[in-house]
Amino acid sequence: MGSKTINRYVWLLDILLQKKKLTFEEISGLWERSCLGDGNPLPLRTFHQHKSAIEEMFGVEIKCNPSDGYHYYIGELDNFRKDRTKQWLYNSFTLSNMIIAGHNMKGRILFEEIPHGTQYLQTIIEAMQQNRVLEIDYQPFKGDHAIYHLAPYAMKVYNRRWYVVGKMDEANGIRHIALDRVIDLAVTDVAFKMPKKFDAEEYYANTVGIYVSDDLKPQTVRIRVYGDKVDYVRSLPLHKSQEEVVTKNGEYSEFKYKVCLTPELTTQLLSMGEYVEVLEPKELKDTMKERLKKALKTYKD
Repeated sequence: MGSKTINRYVWLLDILLQKKKLTFEEISGLWERSCLGDGNPLPLRTFHQHKSAIEEMFGVEIKCNPSDGYHYYIGELDNFRKDRTKQWLYNSFTLSNMIIAGHNMKGRILFEEIPHGTQYLQTIIEAMQQNRVLEIDYQPFKGDHAIYHLAPYAMKVYNRRWYVVGKMDEANGIRHIALDRVIDLAVTDVAFKMPKKFDAEEYYANTVGIYVSDDLKPQTVRIRVYGDKVDYVRSLPLHKSQEEVVTKNGEYSEFKYKVCLTPELTTQLLSMGEYVEVLEPKELKDTMKERLKKALKTYKD
């Protein structure tokens, strides 16, 4: 299946997400005026082929309502929007369509740099599908490179980096590997059995970032956010458990979370500088103070 064909599917899904409902004539007219249509109307047969492909690829059914002028619309839209995997796939292809449409916009559409490692994604997915162990030549930031054998359970993106998580033979436990530190990676003939109880969403449910430890239990964290940062935290929650429990318009808001006290959590809070204050627990408050003291000492020296 060519990328141009996939982009056509995404175009159809995209306009129905935007317009909510359209007749076939309206869809064909929009297609004719789009960069993918090349000035030609959309054949009815092609439309139905695309409709079927969208259901297979994204699990989204495009329905038709004869009692409302034969308008097409997306069924069970809420389920699609709640599925983060489908949303990520859709957003990725939408971005591809945007680049095609704006091919003459060089220098005006800018992207963040993604570290190395994406070349291994297809191999890891194949290993996950076949339940095969990966042999990974890994170079940590400190020390010599090492060979690890990992049963890939899941993948995760965090802070512009791709990670693969699974059972590592050398550690006899679940670990994660940053793909940008991988020197080489290959699928072995060794099979593994995917644990029925492992759920990636549940595994990372109580953490901010990638770090998970059996020694850490989720705690109630409460922070006070000042000024314009309040809107930022509202629109981009620090964690899915976020609740706004106090609102002082024009001054501050207080947010509550149920998370483990990980290094990534502290770093995220420190990144907001003077606009955030940790109220509880005391352990996290003390960690923040210690990190800030070290930062001040660095500048004094």
